Amino acid sequence: MIYALLLFAYINIPAGTYTVGEKGHVRKVHITGFKIANTELTNASFEKFVLATGYVTDAEKFKNAMVFVPGLAEFRWLEDSTAYWRYPNGVSRGGIEQKMDHPVTTISYHDAQAYCAWAKVRLPTLDEWEIASRVGNTFPGNIWHGRDHLQADNSDGFMYTSPVGSFQPNAIGLYDLFGNVFEFCSGALPGDGKNVVHARGGSWWCSKNACSFFNATDIGRVQMRASFSNQGFRVVKR
Repeated sequence: MIYALLLFAYINIPAGTYTVGEKGHVRKVHITGFKIANTELTNASFEKFVLATGYVTDAEKFKNAMVFVPGLAEFRWLEDSTAYWRYPNGVSRGGIEQKMDHPVTTISYHDAQAYCAWAKVRLPTLDEWEIASRVGNTFPGNIWHGRDHLQADNSDGFMYTSPVGSFQPNAIGLYDLFGNVFEFCSGALPGDGKNVVHARGGSWWCSKNACSFFNATDIGRVQMRASFSNQGFRVVKR
C-alpha cells in the first residue's frame, strides 16, 4: 500500500526503561526520552544541505562508492567511481531528478554526521533506534523478495529505494524502519575499531535468504568513510 502526501514529523518516544537485545543478550536500558523523524532523510533534504554549504561527500572525494546491479554473486558489490548521492547507483544508471522523495544514499557515516551538525539534529543511538522499532508492530517494507540477486526483483514495485513512507508505518507512525535503506546510528559495540560504525533495519537489498537484517536486533557494521547505495539515515531532534 502506498501512503501519499506524507508530511515530515518527529515522533516522541517517552522516557522510561525499555528492553533491548535478543535471546541470551537481553538487557534493560533507561532513556530520557527523544523525538525521532518519522521517515528517513530524503534526497530533497540532503540537497538543501549541499546547496547551503557546498559540502562534498566522501564518495565524491574518494570515488569508491559501492553499488549493486542484478547478476552479482551474493554479497558482492561493484565499485563505481561515478556514484555519489546524486547518482546513487552510478551515472550510467540514472540520477535522482525524479526521486527527491527517496532516502538519500551513497553517503558515509561521516557525511551523515556533517548533515546533522548543519541541521542541528543528531543520529539515533543504537538503543534508541531499537526502542523506536519495537513500539507496536513494524513490518518489512521495501526489501528483496527474489530467491537470490542474480535477477532484478521489482515485485514490490521497486528494485532500489522507494519513496519514504511508501509502506505501512508502525503503531506510532514511523515509516521504513525495516527495509528501504540501512540507517546509520551512533554508538559502539565491544571490539569495535575506531573507524567502525553501525547501521540498522536492513535495506532494499536484504532478503530472507541474504542479509535478513530487517528486524529490531541485528546490527550491521561498516567503515566510517564507506559509501554504499543502500545506506542512509534518519535523525533525532536535539
